[in-house]
Parts: sequence; structure tokens; C-alpha cells
Amino acid sequence: MQYFVHESSYIDDDVKIGEGTKVWHFSHIHSGAEIGKKCSIGQNVNISNNVKIGNGVKIQNNVSVYEGVELEDYVFCGPSMVFTNDLTPRSKYPKGSAAYKRTLVKCGASIGANATIVCGNTIGSWAMIASGAVVTKDVLDYALMAGVPAKQIGWVCECGVPLKEDYNCKECNRSYELKDGNLIETK
Repeated sequence: MQYFVHESSYIDDDVKIGEGTKVWHFSHIHSGAEIGKKCSIGQNVNISNNVKIGNGVKIQNNVSVYEGVELEDYVFCGPSMVFTNDLTPRSKYPKGSAAYKRTLVKCGASIGANATIVCGNTIGSWAMIASGAVVTKDVLDYALMAGVPAKQIGWVCECGVPLKEDYNCKECNRSYELKDGNLIETK
């Protein structure tokens, strides 16, 4: 085995886990899930059936990644953040997985502690969702989102530093430009 699973965690049959991944205490990974290389799955994490998780993903404690959610490479999920997969759930009238709304979190995006991602939306590459925000619509690449419901309050560099109006990162020296309402890296 080229990955680590704490003895208190449970891995169902038909699960793929990449080399160097670590699954910590009291977690459950359900059948059909695929987890990439060098991921960190924190304490008390639930990864549902058929979820796809890329390489280098960090999922902090107390997060449930429900069926219908896909996390691309290097996504960060903060402690106790929430995904949903059904816009109109009823205990008496379950719809099953065929009715789940797809949620995609693109490469490098970060979701803060206690944020909620309402299903059926896409979080753009390198976007940053503030702690406690509630995302109810698609998020642009590099967008900085905060509030309930979440609104864009700025832009962030790939390294995570909020950008000023010149769109140049003082931390890592990346430069960006705004083109047709989207932030594009120029160097």
C-alpha cells in the first residue's frame, strides 16, 4: 500500500487512492470514490460514492464531499465547510443520485472554514471563498468571494494574496490583466 489510512477510518470496496495520500481519523470513503496522489483527508471526513478528487487536494476536518461533487487538483476545503447535492431535498421523497446537481471545484480553488457551496455551481480555478460565505452561483477564476449570499469583493493571485487594482502580486510577482470581465495571468 502506497498511501496511509488511519486504523479508525473505513474504506469501502472499489475505491482508488493515489500514492502518498493520507486519510486521518474517523473518515469514511465510499464505493466508487477516486482520490488522487498526495492528498490529505482530515479527521471525520466523509467522501461519498463516485466522488472524484484530484492530486494534492487538502480536505480539512469535518467535511462531507457528497456524490455529484468533483474536486480538481490542489483544491483546499477548510474545516467544516459544506457541499450540497440536492436543491429541493425531502426525506419522504428521495430522488436518488440521478437527480443530484453537479458541483465542480476547479484547480487550486480554496474554500474557507464553514463556507457552504450550493450544488449546481462551478468554482473557478484559483478562486478563494471566504470563511462562512454561501456560494449560490458560479465563481470566476481568481475571484475573491465573501458574504451571504457570496459576492465578489476582489481578485486573488494564484499564490493566494489579494490583488490591488494594478493586478500585480507583490508576493510572488505574477501579473494579471482584466479582459472581458475575467482575470488572465500575463506572466
